[in-house]
Amino acid sequence: MIIQLDMQSELPIYSQLVYQIIEGIASGELQLGEALPSVRNLAADIGVNLHTVNKAYTILKQDGYILIHRQKGVVVNPDGMPDLTDDFLKKQQRELRPIIAEAICRGMTKEELSAVLDQMYDDIKMGHNRE
Repeated sequence: MIIQLDMQSELPIYSQLVYQIIEGIASGELQLGEALPSVRNLAADIGVNLHTVNKAYTILKQDGYILIHRQKGVVVNPDGMPDLTDDFLKKQQRELRPIIAEAICRGMTKEELSAVLDQMYDDIKMGHNRE
């Protein structure tokens, strides 16, 4: 998996790592049970502090996307992904609401917004790069 960080982004590096690993799982690029680089190796590979990678891995572990074993290392959770819960749906609605409001203010129609969402969903499922 290729990690692409935007050092100029307002989004913290650890969040970018979390989102890219989740996207790798969603696209099938990362398979259930697949090994991920150690904290130290990933930090060296992408040129960030190992505490940054550790924070990303901690979040991914807490959310159920990965498992961390002392001897086996870091792996995508072989038992599957976290369940779709009411709390998760509420969180998504909170995060999407201001994005949708801004799109409406800029004149985007419901159909245009739906088309963007459909395209992004398909791009992720098919493993296309972010742009």
